[in-house]
Amino acid sequence: MIQFDVSHAASFLPPDWLSGRTAALEQARVMLEEGNGPGGDYTGWVHLPRDYDKEEFARIQAAAQRIRSNSQALVVIGIGGSYLGARAVVELLNSPNFNLTHKDGPAIYFAGNGLSSDAMLEIIDLIKDKDWSINVISKSGTTTEPAVAFRIFKALLEEKYGKQEARKRIYATTDAHKGALKGLADAEGYEEFVVPDAVGGRYSVLTAVGLLPIACAGVDLNALMEGAQEAMEALSISGTDNPAWQYAAARHALYTTGRKVEILAGYEPSFRFFGEWWKQLFGESEGKEHKGLFPASVEFTADLHSMGQYIQQGERLMLETVVRFAKSHGSVTIPHDPDNVDGLNFLAGKDLSFVAEQAMRGTLLAHVDGGVPNLTVTVPGRDAKSVGALIYFFEYACGLSGYLLGVNPFDQPGVEAYKNNMYALLGKPGYEDRRAELEARLK
Repeated sequence: MIQFDVSHAASFLPPDWLSGRTAALEQARVMLEEGNGPGGDYTGWVHLPRDYDKEEFARIQAAAQRIRSNSQALVVIGIGGSYLGARAVVELLNSPNFNLTHKDGPAIYFAGNGLSSDAMLEIIDLIKDKDWSINVISKSGTTTEPAVAFRIFKALLEEKYGKQEARKRIYATTDAHKGALKGLADAEGYEEFVVPDAVGGRYSVLTAVGLLPIACAGVDLNALMEGAQEAMEALSISGTDNPAWQYAAARHALYTTGRKVEILAGYEPSFRFFGEWWKQLFGESEGKEHKGLFPASVEFTADLHSMGQYIQQGERLMLETVVRFAKSHGSVTIPHDPDNVDGLNFLAGKDLSFVAEQAMRGTLLAHVDGGVPNLTVTVPGRDAKSVGALIYFFEYACGLSGYLLGVNPFDQPGVEAYKNNMYALLGKPGYEDRRAELEARLK
């Protein structure tokens, strides 16, 4: 289902880029499959497309149907892996303008992923005259950004409906056994879904973390999981024809030859948040011990008129991975203009997707000629089954890549630094000494 092409990076790769890594890739595969490598306690996502909780899956679909029937808006509260995957899938399978274009079901607003008053006020204004519900997603319930947002939206919901009715409109996706949100959900009687212990946030899109918002957008969850399961079965097989092995080996080989940045390029505006999800996946998994490719993303052809100059002739420190969807949802024919003022009659009668394809091919060759190795991932189409496979492909390749790099791909110790500073500056109890130190430095 997923096709990987390394031919446009071949001239930049050493001859043994794949053969020289097969032993390491096999070791990485075993560690992923058996969960016995660094961070192995967080490899529950590896077999998830086959072994997911079928009872909870049915409850997710039932809750989504209930939300779709009684709510004109759903506020999804979460940060990082608790929202990026869901937003990526909702927009990729629908549109960045989903809230304007959907025909039925609720508009979906994502909150708790920042601390902007203006962004918060905008969502409040958009939902104030609508029937709405909340899906709050947090393993602990104490992460500052989503916890603040939940406090605000919970108060608004209770003000609108009363405490008793509001309880029926709050869905908590949290730890199965402990944490502030778990305790509150138990006490208030919210319907609960589980953030699995063995699945880290950035790998959690195919759990309840992502599936409830995705289902509320009308996406076929069965097809999504079917695509992921097919990818799981295909990518678990050893061998140099495995596309996840090829991708992990190619990017690692290019990294060891001096490439420091990987650009993920898509040619669909709806791909933007998939790129954001991919950046967290690889950045948080590999960026430690002063190692790892810096993940960036671009939207072509729009960014060819801005970042294109740098990619073509700037520092030669990058590689490019292009995600290509083989089929469009529809067709647009370019009309004939009798005056031909723009000189484009040579395109008259052609489908816009044909023009886009040639733009992609031309860009790929130009960037290769400019010294940028290009890797290509081809997906059959923008449908739920294909996207499920694409998600799993990148997750599995990321696990392999982290082990090739020699880091634990499933922890994120570095993110605590900013949190501790923020807690201190906000005056959180227990951080008094640190606050005084930080305030002195800021002066």
